[in-house]
Amino acid sequence: MSDSSPLPPVRLTSEAELARDALATPLLSRAARLARWAGPDTRVGAGGELVEEQLAGAADALGLSGDDAAALASEAWRIAVDAGLVEIVDEDEGTVAAGADLALLTSGGPQDVLGVWLVALEAVLADASVPDLDELAGAVEEGGELDLSSLDWDPEAEAEFLDGVLGNLYLLTVSDDGAGPVPLPALAASMIVPDDMGEPSNDVLEQVSDAMMRLDDQFRLLEPVGIVDFQPVDEALMADTDEEPAGPLDETDVSRYGMVQLTPLGLYGLRARLLEAGFSVPAVGDLADKGADALLDGTGAFPPAAARAETEQWLARREPLSAARELLAAARGGDAGAPLRRLRCQQALSLVGMEAEPALRDVLDDAELGGLARVWLSEHGAVDVPPPSEAMIFWLTIDTVAAQLAAEGNSAELQGLVEGLAQQHGGFFAAAWRVDHPATPDVLEAMGRLHPDKKVAKEARKAAFKARSQQGG
Repeated sequence: MSDSSPLPPVRLTSEAELARDALATPLLSRAARLARWAGPDTRVGAGGELVEEQLAGAADALGLSGDDAAALASEAWRIAVDAGLVEIVDEDEGTVAAGADLALLTSGGPQDVLGVWLVALEAVLADASVPDLDELAGAVEEGGELDLSSLDWDPEAEAEFLDGVLGNLYLLTVSDDGAGPVPLPALAASMIVPDDMGEPSNDVLEQVSDAMMRLDDQFRLLEPVGIVDFQPVDEALMADTDEEPAGPLDETDVSRYGMVQLTPLGLYGLRARLLEAGFSVPAVGDLADKGADALLDGTGAFPPAAARAETEQWLARREPLSAARELLAAARGGDAGAPLRRLRCQQALSLVGMEAEPALRDVLDDAELGGLARVWLSEHGAVDVPPPSEAMIFWLTIDTVAAQLAAEGNSAELQGLVEGLAQQHGGFFAAAWRVDHPATPDVLEAMGRLHPDKKVAKEARKAAFKARSQQGG
């Protein structure tokens, strides 16, 4: 992702809901319980970790049992220390006390709670980029020094890889307006397989497989902090090839290879990290207090559902009639972005009731807005709507195609529109090149590019040449 290109807007739940979600995450809730459990007899080692003799008591306090109980208690304690829920009073004695931030979880506001959770998230992300304990133990030399070179592990590269994966997951989620679970192989491939590669080589596929297994380990660590909902890789797929599987394997079931989805809390956390890293990361509602010009320009690149949600919030703060007048005024213009502004204006006005009718009638004679106004009035059942002239119909057609080109490029929907126009109007190109619209040449060129019939496409290109000559191009 480039930090200069704005990402699609994210729809966040309220901070109050997010704070409740944060407090309910297994890791933060355990960390808070241990911070309250700690007392004068609690002792920590040189790195702030609970001494081994007290892990069993910590696990009991958390209601944990089984082989993983001590490890889970140790992890929760580290988060309590890192997040400021516990502070070391005397390093030599190993004594602790409740941290200043512990009270924020009960008496602070939603932003306070989310601030503590974000610190916990950073600690978990750092842990997820570290090799597992078995690998670390194997890298300890005789003198007790850690030999990182023997691990084939680059801390910076590992952190960048995880950041890239989470960035891609965020982008998939906001681009598809709340995408469902993403298969782990697809997420791994997004980091490994070049965009211009056709059939991946065996070497690339092996890299994807290795990355997928690494992500399986990392998402298992990340799920307890509440950033993702995760379905791990089916352990039957990782069984020794010499062993018979316990049950039949369905290799077409992609979910067995792991599925991951960002939670609402995860969207919030990743957006905060992206903002911190300098990315432009809009959220739905950012434009609600801006002018209509900012709304129409800002939603130009939004996915349809996000554009509608942003527009609904903008309209909710205004009276329908004044909102319609402001939108229509902002939709005027002959610049390259004007057709898309008018399309977004038309979409915004579709959410407004008949209270806006006077504003639409005021622009019936406007060369740029008159066609749009007639469409709106007719769709809303208004009476005495004057029919458009042929010139207005053609101008509105060019404007609409120009807007669709700006919004979607050469989409299948636009190709269908182009084919329909050429089919319904036999002399379309003979009249269209004369339309006094700045986008006429570009629209006709696009129609020539998109129409599958070679004869019709040639007509469109000839009309585009005439239009460009007429405009002095």
